[in-house]
Amino acid sequence: MRGLVVGRFQPFHKGHLSVIKEALRLCDEVIVVIGSAEESHTPNNPFTAGERFQMILASLTPEERKNVLIVPVRDVNRYSVWVNHLESYVPPFDIVFSNSGLTRSLFKQAGYQVRKTKAYNPGLYSATEIRRRIVAGQKWKSLVPEPVAHMIEALDGRQRLLDSGSEHARKVMK
Repeated sequence: MRGLVVGRFQPFHKGHLSVIKEALRLCDEVIVVIGSAEESHTPNNPFTAGERFQMILASLTPEERKNVLIVPVRDVNRYSVWVNHLESYVPPFDIVFSNSGLTRSLFKQAGYQVRKTKAYNPGLYSATEIRRRIVAGQKWKSLVPEPVAHMIEALDGRQRLLDSGSEHARKVMK
């Protein structure tokens, strides 16, 4: 069985990793779709698709990498065609893993089996919260896999977020 996990991964964090591991326990192979692949250097999407690809890959064990396919997909900004658009980028899949109500609804309407994943402390393991902490200079590294923390630092992720002009960044800079 082949599973599908969709996310923006801005940045990839331990909650995302938990979902992928759960999908790998139940499926022979998992497709990880990097959504909004065209977006980068913005407050909500600071990292490029390539950077997010590397974050995910570096967080997986060599054994897990053998069973994971990572596919960046551009957004179409039209829910009525989004599932069909995504299907054109990836091999066939049997089940979708998601905690997003909208994502689950769209895939159910398209006839897919959908599984809600176990919540991994969603208030804490949130890309929005992690970006906020990075900008504010608060502790955030424990919320992401170690290789992701190293990558964000190497990319000077805090400065990228500050340069993106986010509302939170403007408050921090005052």
